[in-house]
Parts: sequence; structure tokens; C-alpha cells
Amino acid sequence: MPTLTMHQVDAFTDKVFAGNPAAVLILDDWLAEPTMQAIANENNLAETAFARPNGSAWDLRWFTPVHEVNFCGHATLATAHVLASAHGVSSDMEFLTRVGPIRVSRQDEGYRLDLPAFAPEPIEALPSVIAALFPVPPRALFRNFENVFAVLADEQAVRAFVPDAAAIATLAPLCFGITAPGEAHDFVSRYFAPSAGIPEDPVTGSIHATLVPYWAEELGKNRFEAFQASARGGHLSCELAGERVLIAGHAVTFMKAEIYLPD
Repeated sequence: MPTLTMHQVDAFTDKVFAGNPAAVLILDDWLAEPTMQAIANENNLAETAFARPNGSAWDLRWFTPVHEVNFCGHATLATAHVLASAHGVSSDMEFLTRVGPIRVSRQDEGYRLDLPAFAPEPIEALPSVIAALFPVPPRALFRNFENVFAVLADEQAVRAFVPDAAAIATLAPLCFGITAPGEAHDFVSRYFAPSAGIPEDPVTGSIHATLVPYWAEELGKNRFEAFQASARGGHLSCELAGERVLIAGHAVTFMKAEIYLPD
């Protein structure tokens, strides 16, 4: 029976039981796609990441319990952490992904992700089933290639929002984020992806590739302290650097496991 080593890492936190958990498998080559999807479904985490070497870089793919996705920040951070802590990689890392190259470097006790920026595209209205979730209409609306975002009045409105998974799932294949100015942070957010098998994502690096350009325009600066106000919560130090978004964060290993695949 074939076996593989799998790590589970809490990303965007410096302690276990916080941040966003991701499973990571470092492979010699891809498994059959149905097998990778089955592993992700079995894990039932927001993301399971699979990486294989490609010259001096790494090919990287991400799977939710439901399907493969185009872009994921926290599982990229988790993969870099596994390569650094369990595979002896001490140099900067480049990951080749569906959204282009993502670079990760060590920074102090954590890591810095270098992501492509995706500019916010204003939209005029939400579908009525989503608009009905807000007692006070959002202050602004925008989207990128995979998400719709609503800007709320303040942090309390973000924390108090009660999601309706069935309603939000009608946006598929898009998912949904909310954001607002923060109290102790420059901005806060929450993110919901029920159509991808993720009712609420604890900490989502990829949405900051659009939130950072949005808040840069709104606040007139390019460096931010952000907080994702989920139950687990996560802090992200962000910077807009031209057409890239830089995100600093920590990661910690929760588990190392041996998994058994069918013959």
C-alpha cells in the first residue's frame, strides 16, 4: 500500500489552533488528479496543497474538498513552511501556479509572500438574494476574477454579519468577501466560499491581492496591517508594490502524518 507524508500547518499565525489550517504534500510528481481531490476531500480543510520540484522552482496546486482552485495564499505559505522546516530549503522559493509565479522568502521569524495584484473592478449591485443579507446597504461593491466584495461601514458590521451559505453559493463560481475600515487595523475582512466547500475561510491570503489595491486607493498609502475577523482570526502585514502584493505572516506545524493510498 503506497504511503505519503503529509503535514498540516496553521498559516498566518504563530501558534497552533489559530490562523488557517492547510494540508501539504511534497511529491516527486503529481498523483492522479482524482486521487489528489480525494485526499483533499478526506482532509476536509479549506485547502490541501500539492507541490513537486520543477528545476529550481516548485509547481504548486491547491484543492478544496470540492475542486481545484486557481489561487490560494495561506496554503502557499504553508507549503513554504513545510519546505523550510521539513525539507531544508533555506533559499527563497518560487512557486509556479495558475495565477503565475508566487515567490516566498524568509522574513524575521516568518515569511513574506509576493503575490500578483488583481485590481478591484467596481460593480453596481449585488444579486437580490445577497443584497437581502444586509440591513444597511454596502458602501461600495467590487469584484476580481474569482470573488465579489462588499465594503461595509465599520469593523463591527463585518463581525456582526450573519452569512447565508445557500444564498452566497448562488454566486458560484464566484465567492464572497466583506471588508471595512478596522479599529486596531487598517482594514478587516471576512470571506465565504460555500460553493467550494468552505462556509467561511479563517484567513485568506488570496483575497488580499485585491483588498490591498482597493484600500491603497481609499486610504492613500501602500502599507497595511490587516485582520481577518473569522472565529480563528489571522493577522496579515501587507504592502502594495507596483503590480505585486507583499504579505508577511507566520506559520506553525500542527501535525505530521503518514497517509495510506489504495493500491
